[in-house]
Amino acid sequence: MIKSAAEIELMAQSGSLLADVFDALGGLRLEGMSTLQVNDFVERVIVDELQARPASKGQYGFPHVLNASIDNVVCHGMPTADDVLRSGQIVNLDITLEKNGYIADSSTTYLVGEVAYPARRLVSTAYEAMWKGIAAVRPGARLGDIGHAIERHARANGYSVVKEYCGHGIGRQMHEEPQVLHYGRPGTGLELKEGMVFTIEPMLNEGKAAIRSHPDEWPVYTRDGKLSAQFEHTVAVTRTGVRVLTLRRGETPRCRIG
Repeated sequence: MIKSAAEIELMAQSGSLLADVFDALGGLRLEGMSTLQVNDFVERVIVDELQARPASKGQYGFPHVLNASIDNVVCHGMPTADDVLRSGQIVNLDITLEKNGYIADSSTTYLVGEVAYPARRLVSTAYEAMWKGIAAVRPGARLGDIGHAIERHARANGYSVVKEYCGHGIGRQMHEEPQVLHYGRPGTGLELKEGMVFTIEPMLNEGKAAIRSHPDEWPVYTRDGKLSAQFEHTVAVTRTGVRVLTLRRGETPRCRIG
């Protein structure tokens, strides 16, 4: 669970490369592209340009390099040639990358074309909620502090938090301990220690928190059909606070980093 300084530097290298992938995505005009075309673009960037491995491909039998979750898809959206992105939609792209044996994990919810205010507000609040969670990370804090900060911000803005999926420890394996819930009570849960590395990835729903899925299929949907948005970063607990290993170029941290 605790990573050495050398291991965290390797994870930071993976995180920096993953940030490069999102920078490349930022140059795309997503409207009119199928989610499979986006997937193939990302695979070319990771494999051919960055000489890295898309860690999601083959994980648990998943055949693609990213999850593409549109509108009311909460997570695990499967890229297809039929899902052509249209103006007004939101889509979460969740990507993992492995380099030198260590994995980084991050996601962003994109606005496709002209998006209505309610959807833009949900996406903005989901991003803020992720940063509220990151801001709670420091040695001596508790996992419940992270979840509480996220849930409080979501509820204050009229949204619900999906409880079935959570952040996770990460390193040589995509999913390690601890589980990082996006709800909770302050002062409860595992104490954070320097060297812990995990993801914070809240999923906020426009309506109720309830979800639905089919046991033989990947996508998870909001039960009421309303929108869902998610953001994710991989973070490390430092001696004095937190380090965001997947920070994008030009992305301004919403909390003190150190």
